[in-house]
Amino acid sequence: MNKGTYRVTTFGCQMNAHDSERLAGLLEDAGFVESQDESADVIVLNTCAVRENADNKLYGTLGMLVQEKIKNPNLQIAVGGCLAQKDRGEILKKAPWVDVVFGTHNVNALPVLLDRARSQQEAQMEILESLEVFPSNLPSKRESSYSAWVSISVGCNNSCTFCIVPSLRGKEKDRRAGEILDEIKALVDDGVVEVTLLGQNVNSYGVEFGEREAFANLLRACGDIKGLERVRFTSPHPRDFTEEVILAMKETPNVMPQLHMPLQSGSDRILKAMRRSYRKSRYLEIIDQVRSHLPEAAITTDIIVGFPGETDEDLQETIDVVEKARFTAAYTFQYSKRPGTPAAELPDQIPQELIQTRFEKLLKVVNNIAWEESKKQVGKKVEVLVAPKEGKKDSETHRLSGRTKENRLVHFAYEQAQNIRPGDFVTTEITYAAPYHLVADSKCEVRRSRAGDLWEARQKEPSNAVTLGMPVLIKSS
Repeated sequence: MNKGTYRVTTFGCQMNAHDSERLAGLLEDAGFVESQDESADVIVLNTCAVRENADNKLYGTLGMLVQEKIKNPNLQIAVGGCLAQKDRGEILKKAPWVDVVFGTHNVNALPVLLDRARSQQEAQMEILESLEVFPSNLPSKRESSYSAWVSISVGCNNSCTFCIVPSLRGKEKDRRAGEILDEIKALVDDGVVEVTLLGQNVNSYGVEFGEREAFANLLRACGDIKGLERVRFTSPHPRDFTEEVILAMKETPNVMPQLHMPLQSGSDRILKAMRRSYRKSRYLEIIDQVRSHLPEAAITTDIIVGFPGETDEDLQETIDVVEKARFTAAYTFQYSKRPGTPAAELPDQIPQELIQTRFEKLLKVVNNIAWEESKKQVGKKVEVLVAPKEGKKDSETHRLSGRTKENRLVHFAYEQAQNIRPGDFVTTEITYAAPYHLVADSKCEVRRSRAGDLWEARQKEPSNAVTLGMPVLIKSS
């Protein structure tokens, strides 16, 4: 039964994107089909409360949707995710044309709430305080045919003063390893060759059932799954990082030599104010251990500039850590108050003009180091996992794009090799380096994969084909 079309818009992190795949799967399971243009019968906004200007983005988007609602009174608008969990009834007060508000713990309720709102002719709000159904037990519509996220935990037991996630996602809840591995095996059977293990703090996985090395054991178990070529994870916390995890990365061939580990600040004083429970010496020790066992590993991080009380000396300490760690990339953020966080109430809030100045100073160092590290790749042969074409630019440059084992972005020439499909692997030589991407205009060798075979088969089914890849609907078992 076709109930109409839907559109899901995602704000925020990988966890939000993963939830959006579940929301799409639920809607398709309920009889909706994805809209192929800007119009839709159901519009879902999956929100973030962490990123800067999250509130403005949501209410600005809702303001623009008023006109669509006027044109189509039958249009239903739903708001979910972290901001919905935080603002609750405030959303309906500010935007009374919204039909459904649901929280982070009851993603599964969306189809029922939409039906109820339509039948009762009034807005529905349901915000649970604890997880009802683990997200990965829900149907999913993946945007990639060859790569997938797999949640190993939800929630967080940390209490960083700048972060509102624990109050919105709840305490950490871990899945059993058998469930995780069964999901990965099912994904591989469906053509997936790369998975990213997902959690607010992946390396504390196992705390709920008291297994200190549960995450390292999970990585090793992934190595036994035939057909799974690449395993990644995000994001670990330095506090819980053990050498056993590094050894698991080293000794498990399909676990990639890539690590994203948030630093946030290089100043011990600021780390203490952030309640980050490690100091820069421990952070650098982990970096040294990773490089000792995995010399080619690409390491990325997150850094906050302008945390309350930060001085020029604190910023310099952060720069010192960046210069020692030599990150492949550092995602730098300007601190902004997030209502409901302890940091918002701290004294010595930094003026925005000063934050901007410090941000630009740090960014210059980060970009220079990233470029220097990229240049080291020139002349090296790399294996690239091929992504779908993304518009006219690829045809004009005669290049396709993909990621190396270290997760570096590569634009490679494909004229010499025919019939390259998303999910195939290409070996090529890097000829040029920019700070955040590489170019390979040399001859490439293609290794066709089962993921590519399945992608090609699905492309021949008109109901499946879309512009940027191959969404795949996976029913829960």
